[in-house]
Amino acid sequence: MSNLKTLKKEIAPYEKSTTKESIWQIINTVGPFLILWILAYQSLAISYWLALVPIIIAAGFLTRIFIIFHDCTHFSFFKSRRANRILGTMMGVLTLFPFDQWGHDHAVHHATSGNLDKRGTGDIWTLTVKEYKEAPLKLRLAYRFYRNPFVMFGLGPIYVFLLKNRFNRKNARKKERNNTYLTNLIIAALVAILCVTLGWQSFLLVQGSIFMISGSIGIWLFYVQHTFEDSYFEVNSEWEYVLAAVEGSSFYKLPKFMQFLTGNIGYHHVHHLSPRVPNYKLEKAHNNTEPLQNVPTISLATSLKSLRFRLWDEDAKNFVSFREVKSLARKAITTRSTQPKPEL
Repeated sequence: MSNLKTLKKEIAPYEKSTTKESIWQIINTVGPFLILWILAYQSLAISYWLALVPIIIAAGFLTRIFIIFHDCTHFSFFKSRRANRILGTMMGVLTLFPFDQWGHDHAVHHATSGNLDKRGTGDIWTLTVKEYKEAPLKLRLAYRFYRNPFVMFGLGPIYVFLLKNRFNRKNARKKERNNTYLTNLIIAALVAILCVTLGWQSFLLVQGSIFMISGSIGIWLFYVQHTFEDSYFEVNSEWEYVLAAVEGSSFYKLPKFMQFLTGNIGYHHVHHLSPRVPNYKLEKAHNNTEPLQNVPTISLATSLKSLRFRLWDEDAKNFVSFREVKSLARKAITTRSTQPKPEL
């Protein structure tokens, strides 16, 4: 890709947030979510299946709320850091994410995405083919369990959102710890109030369903935008930030209504190149920066192929499935067994 060094300069004009657009996005995101939540609750009196319609749509809006939270952790949604922190903490309550804790892990993810020597924080657990082959059986089984779609997209949201996010990471600073405690306290108070006023069964049916759907969507988006066949992974000495951004983050081309609900995060290559670009300017940055239009592009249909990608092949520079690794291993054994033995 040409002009890699100038790309960041080209998108610099899009890094400034617009207060009017930010406020309007809060209104057209949080407002519909609350209305849909109430509608789902009222629909329970008729049928859960009827309530499922506003529940599914509300899950989409909760995904959009998470994108606002995400922008706030990058301090890109408002010009004021204080405003980003206040709004981000509030959106973190709705999405079950502590502002400072997730902001730290996500910043590490941006700084190390695609770096084989710096994996492990804020990313999807990924092993190379060589690492998998050399790993003990216990680790291979754990990796296969983790990479199972049911576990990743079903149990994953429960573990990450409900459990992992409730505890501070080791060596977290006081400010980060206090933010986690505050977030947990507000969440507990809101849940208690809603359970008492609406009934715990109704609350769980509505919020639990929204949570599972939106959580699965969120993990899927994060997974698919870094797990596509010709992604980017290099050892630290060869790793480059710009290449990792534009080649290791996909352009997920979604239908317009899905693009709206996912807060333009499909333009993930733009976001990784410059996290300071607010979500509502990502599309404009992509369309007006020619080199960014030649990045790995996946559609809703082609993205489903990523479900079979499990391991990174350092030699071929692409993702492969467990089945492909087995097939290659069998071919290697067959080749060795058919080679003529040296004469003594």
